[in-house]
Amino acid sequence: MGSVFSPYYAWAGRKDPDDHVCINVALYSPKGARWAMTERGHEQLTRDAQLFQVGPSDLSWSDEDGLTLNFDEVSIPYPPNDFLPSRLRGTVKLKPHFVTDTVFELDDKERHRWWPIAPSSRIEVKFDGPQKSNWPQPDWAGEGYLDCNWGMEPIEDAFAYWNWARGESADGTTTLIYDTYLKSGRNDMLALSYGHKGELSHFDPPAKSSLGKGFWGVQRLGHHDAGHRPKLVRSYEDGPFYTRNVVDTHLNGAPVRMMHESLSGDRIGQQWVKLLLPWRMPRRARF
Repeated sequence: MGSVFSPYYAWAGRKDPDDHVCINVALYSPKGARWAMTERGHEQLTRDAQLFQVGPSDLSWSDEDGLTLNFDEVSIPYPPNDFLPSRLRGTVKLKPHFVTDTVFELDDKERHRWWPIAPSSRIEVKFDGPQKSNWPQPDWAGEGYLDCNWGMEPIEDAFAYWNWARGESADGTTTLIYDTYLKSGRNDMLALSYGHKGELSHFDPPAKSSLGKGFWGVQRLGHHDAGHRPKLVRSYEDGPFYTRNVVDTHLNGAPVRMMHESLSGDRIGQQWVKLLLPWRMPRRARF
């Protein structure tokens, strides 16, 4: 709702977040990827304490079953594997092992917040589409994660840059890193560790090393114990202001594979970037 990435919301003056809503679904495979992020208007929004529905897709929550996402979207063309839109339909069920109660302030003015709701979860994924012979069966079950971000101003007003990462060690410990570079010149890092039952501990900010810049020049920093440089395993998204990656590293004395993102607030604030975003984020206000 009122997505920080939405150019339409920015161009409308960020006055009505209910009129700028979407559900983003990304599917990655060794043989290709699918991406759906269609923005819709308030006429297609239904929400209450347990349900968030946008057009044909919805998220629902219950204390017994956790989070369920039912999605029925049309993915954008995603070269080099696919040059035509395709249907992306399925269900994701996420059952937290525990739910946290700590919300973190991300900036010095306390205008941006992050809640790692379920750092460790069981997840089941079922896709009804795409149906293509060159795609492996995409249904799977395994490790999941759920968090939430919200703020009271555009993201580019507070952040020049950040790196985020999440991974689970062999012993079941979940590690989270949120490394922010603020427009005020301050650099803060949250280094968090969650045990099996949700017990939270903070550890000293680890060392960080470059993972190399993405194609569009976005810098990527990986965090690690001293003497253990991180390794970029795969890049899933590489855009003008954002990258999503898999990184192998070493933290708190143990090897860990992490989902990793780098985001440039400086880039998001530039008009040339906003003009590119409708390609990845089309808008259908009434259907």
